[in-house]
Amino acid sequence: MLDRMIATQTYEVSQIDKLAAGVRREISRQASRAETAQLVAAQLRRNLPTPEVLTPEQRAGSPDGYRSHTLHVEPDGSFSIIGLVWLPGQITRIHDHLTWCVFGVIQGIEHEELFDAGLTLLGESDNQTGDVSGFAPPGDIHRVHNTSDETAISIHIYGTDVTRTGSSVRRFYD
Repeated sequence: MLDRMIATQTYEVSQIDKLAAGVRREISRQASRAETAQLVAAQLRRNLPTPEVLTPEQRAGSPDGYRSHTLHVEPDGSFSIIGLVWLPGQITRIHDHLTWCVFGVIQGIEHEELFDAGLTLLGESDNQTGDVSGFAPPGDIHRVHNTSDETAISIHIYGTDVTRTGSSVRRFYD
């Protein structure tokens, strides 16, 4: 049993290490925020982790609201990799971000609504398992909602050290 646990932990670490190495390479290009978001999104598509990157306890979620789990923070603070777990019905407030953001759904469905600065709904989409997207401010005002009957899990990569800033959110709009 212990050997199996060690092997699983090594697998989980390698998924994040491989993803972090790819993100590090893309950031080193020093592209614009919007271009960086697209480069990092391509990296996430190639290295999208499985739900097992989170422990069974983390994957269970919380009835108190969606849960955030820090999986990696780059030592120089240039990016963070976060696992988000959403139980059915859980939703974010309308918000935007401090910097570029990339996300990939690794389980379930996340419904996203995009808004303009006047909070007029511009569009919406259901992001399925395997879908990856990225964006950068301005134009990143959105809300995310688990509209399915199962737990949704996504990997988010932010161009900042979220442990230092406390969040990737710049402003809430509601």
